[in-house]
Amino acid sequence: MKRLVLFSFIILLISTAFAEKKPFTIEALYKIKNVLDPQFSPDGKKAAFFVVEYFLEEGKSNSDIYLMNADGSNLRQLTFHPKADWRPRWSPDGKWLMFLSTRSGSAQAWKLPLDGGEPQQVTDFSTGVSGAEWFPDSKRILFYSRVFPECGANSDCNQEINDGLEKGPVQAHLADELLFRHWNLWKDGSVLHTFVYDPEKDEYTDLSPGNLEAPAFMTGGATAGIAVSPDGREVCFTANPDSNQWETTNKDLFIVPSGGGDPLNITDDNEAFDAHPAYSPDGRYIAYITQTVPRYESDRFRLALYDRQTGQKRIITEHFDNWVNSFHWAPNSKSIYFTADVEGAVPIYRVDIRSGKIRQVYNFRTVDQFQLSPNGKYLLAARRSIAEPREIWRVDVSGKNARRLTTFNQQIEQEVDIRPAEVVWVDSPGGRKVQTFLIKPHNFDPAKKYPAIINVHGGPQGQWSDGFRGDWQVYPGAGYVLVFPNPPGATGQGQEYTQAISRDWGGKVYQDVMAVTDYLADLPYVDPERLGAMGWSYGGYMMMWLEGHTDRFKAIASMMGLYNLTSFYGTTEELWFPQYDLGGAPWESQDYRKWTPSRFVKNFKTPCLVITGEKDFRVSYTQSLEFFTALQKMGVPSRLIVFENDGHWPGWTTSMPLYYNAHLEWFHKYLGGDPAPYDSKEMVRNRAFKK
Repeated sequence: MKRLVLFSFIILLISTAFAEKKPFTIEALYKIKNVLDPQFSPDGKKAAFFVVEYFLEEGKSNSDIYLMNADGSNLRQLTFHPKADWRPRWSPDGKWLMFLSTRSGSAQAWKLPLDGGEPQQVTDFSTGVSGAEWFPDSKRILFYSRVFPECGANSDCNQEINDGLEKGPVQAHLADELLFRHWNLWKDGSVLHTFVYDPEKDEYTDLSPGNLEAPAFMTGGATAGIAVSPDGREVCFTANPDSNQWETTNKDLFIVPSGGGDPLNITDDNEAFDAHPAYSPDGRYIAYITQTVPRYESDRFRLALYDRQTGQKRIITEHFDNWVNSFHWAPNSKSIYFTADVEGAVPIYRVDIRSGKIRQVYNFRTVDQFQLSPNGKYLLAARRSIAEPREIWRVDVSGKNARRLTTFNQQIEQEVDIRPAEVVWVDSPGGRKVQTFLIKPHNFDPAKKYPAIINVHGGPQGQWSDGFRGDWQVYPGAGYVLVFPNPPGATGQGQEYTQAISRDWGGKVYQDVMAVTDYLADLPYVDPERLGAMGWSYGGYMMMWLEGHTDRFKAIASMMGLYNLTSFYGTTEELWFPQYDLGGAPWESQDYRKWTPSRFVKNFKTPCLVITGEKDFRVSYTQSLEFFTALQKMGVPSRLIVFENDGHWPGWTTSMPLYYNAHLEWFHKYLGGDPAPYDSKEMVRNRAFKK
């Protein structure tokens, strides 16, 4: 009997291993769990992180804190609250784990005793807490919050003004200068300030009083960083001191005593970007990210050092011709580990701060976050690849013994066909080689002919990288061949290649997109009569450009695109971007007329899906309205979707399911892929994801 049971179990394992996997769908995408932010304990024996889980039909998500041994063993969930818990941070004495949570209403700092007990609320600041970090004394906390300058650290004062803005009978915005709104936020006179909170005294200290926004607010709602010195006596934050912040990329590092005082600008000599400070463990240096070209947001990001003893500054990655992303100091303060965009990947590197020698530690394909162990011998990375959702991995600093520690997505990886990618280099008319990711559809049969879609990335300075994404899987799961090219403007191939798009928006990129389209059409398994194109932001602009310049595609989808470049200039918030990339203001440069898709309306003929967000302040939703009006006037089959509560990026759980479904509907109608699982009109009418 035992042998029979064992034999049956073996047969079950074999049949499961060889069972045909299901196609990747929208439902599958929202079963993927997001594993983020690994943090070592001070003794290096444990690691905390958080996991985000999504609930498709409810349009909601939740996150909880997890703990494991540093080798991945003894994994356990620490928090179970229906409200979000995220950003775990160990106290330096190892007794507490601080995290941010909305369990009391707004985002506040909480702490969990590691010797047992329930979470305790630490802060109660009316405008919420972001970026919380411990001081070395394991008592005080550094954080930032958006406040009103006249209130500063007075929580009640900030609450009173906020209540008036949200609930008062007069609903209006008032501004006396530009940058009155940013990303998807109306400022209404508010600024970010950096605070120290002392729980023993129940005292908040405002380290950046006045109108200076510190830390500086950046693209996507991120900030340019805050840091505390190893002895706890000093804090460093980033701010833009210029009076015309809306047209400069200048950021500077300011240092201030942790008890308060006058901030000192330590990078005032550089009119370009200086941000993301991090003190060396020995306290000698502040490392930071810098650029050297003022007013150019896509200049190469370099790693630099400020010597706190001498006041000298130097760049230590000048000979590294790719963008430096995140970084961490080695415990001995002699080297720094960093990630960088390199040919469609985001590997980890090490640089010696004296010699400047750089070596690659490990190519995890795409590393989103990482941390070095306290002994400096290994690191943990939240990483992903095209066919692998994000999980936490461990690797020695020698680059050996890489292994996966978490398996939150293992079940869906076993059940669903998560498609891998091939990398091809396509010849373009300009003599360039265009790096292109190619993904074949579920149950691929080389004898069949498939519809195909080209996806142009935004930025325009950025890269498609080898990392798991919904759009890399949902469309192949529905029967499409997908290609993702990195034409000029892409990072990871040297700064000259990145800068090649500036003042040439519809030139080289259009040539290369069409070259990749030709390559795609010539593949034996692609039906050249069923080609589609899609793109977001600058990619949306390129879709609008394609409308006026080619009839190769049977269907196009443009998201958050730029249609009328002159009106775009007048409605965007960060003027430094068009002023550099398009050669000045519209009355100073002919680029606005030369490269605007609105000039070619008479050529529009390709059916087009248009998607935008009403709270998109980077590329106003009116750009898409103008484009849709032109399509309709020209009699071009078209559909418009405007997300009421979203900015440049639609909400992941509230809007992206409709976004994906609308694409599947559109491309099914004109290219013949699999039907969409939902009816988009019903989704909008019912405001729910119901089949």
